[in-house]
Parts: sequence; C-alpha cells; structure tokens
Amino acid sequence: MLRAAGVGAGDEVVVPAFGNVEVAEAVTLAGAVPVFADIEPATYCVDPDAVQAAITARTAAVVAVHRFGRRADLGRLHALGQRHGLLVLEHGEAHAPLDETARRRERAAYLDARLRGVRTPDGGDGHTYQQYVVRVPGNGRPDRDAFARAVRARGVDCRVPVKTPVHRLPEYRRWVSLPETERAADETLALPVDASLTKREMQRIVSACNALGGLLQPAF
Repeated sequence: MLRAAGVGAGDEVVVPAFGNVEVAEAVTLAGAVPVFADIEPATYCVDPDAVQAAITARTAAVVAVHRFGRRADLGRLHALGQRHGLLVLEHGEAHAPLDETARRRERAAYLDARLRGVRTPDGGDGHTYQQYVVRVPGNGRPDRDAFARAVRARGVDCRVPVKTPVHRLPEYRRWVSLPETERAADETLALPVDASLTKREMQRIVSACNALGGLLQPAF
C-alpha cells in the first residue's frame, strides 16, 4: 500500500513503536524511514498529538495500528492527514465472530469486577478484547516479570505482549523520548480472556492474581 501510494526513498512514515516490528519493516521495504511516535496510555494506539509532533517536511504517511481490540483515533489522524497532505493507513487485527467477541467481553467484565492489585483495561467504545491487558504496578519491568512468573506457577497462562519497543531494537534503534511506550512495555501483561474459558478457569485467574496483587509495591 505504501509503494502503491508512491511512498519511497526520502520519505518518512510515522508509526508506533509499541507493538510488532512488521510495520516498521514494511516502511523500510518501501524504501522510506520509520519515525516512531508515542502511544495513548489507555488504548496503546498511536497518540495523534505525538504524530503531530513527529511530522516534518519529509513526512509522507502515518500508519495507525489497532491494538489489543482497541481502535486508534482515526478521526483525529485523518484530520491530521488532510491538514498536512499525508496518507493515513490502518494496520488492523482479525475480526472475530460477534458471538465470540460477546463471550470475550463477558469474561473481561468478570475480570474487571474481581481483579485486585493490577490496573484493568480501559474498556472504551467497541473494545473487542483481542487481548485482556492489565498493568502491574510497581517499580517497572522486574515487578511485572516477577508477577508473571508467580501467576504462571499458579497454573495461569499469561504473556508479556510487547517485550521490547521497536525503537529499542538494534536495527531500528532511535534515541527518542517515548515515555508512554516504554512504561507500557515495562508494565503490561496479557491475561487469558478466550471465549472458551470456563467459569472455573476464570476463577483460577482471579485467585492467582489476587494472591499477588498489591504485594509488589513501588520503590520510593
């Protein structure tokens, strides 16, 4: 899509650094340069204000990545695109059947109401809970990783959704300030929210997390 739109050598494309590397790779394959912008902490999608700050005379496009079942703010991004003459592209997630999404929302609501000691997701409009991503409070990555190990030891599968932001990977290393991106990479943990989970399995998730929640305190 970038090549078809004429984006190539000498152009810059604004992309989020929080997420998988394939978006930056696509920009590079088109011959352009990825420029990393920070995210909105509630949605984990690229922040339109950060995009605005990243725009230069060489900027040709913006890629909005929908993340974890939340959609990027396309209204503001398209307005930016029109104002600056930029192409705005979307990188989305696979759509699940409506009944599966409804069951995931039920399980997310169950966790929202019962989890303690972690920060539950901001549901927002239309959240489909492709992943149920919480934040583990504390002193950064060591606390989140210790929490994850302890939860797994209690029989609950969980995973770190973004281990290293793209702007910190060797091939894309950029010395830019992306505080929300780095904070999210340090604190986020994806808990199971599959439509197939039974009530007993949901109770196990809550019990495992609540046994630990609040024990990992921030260092002062």
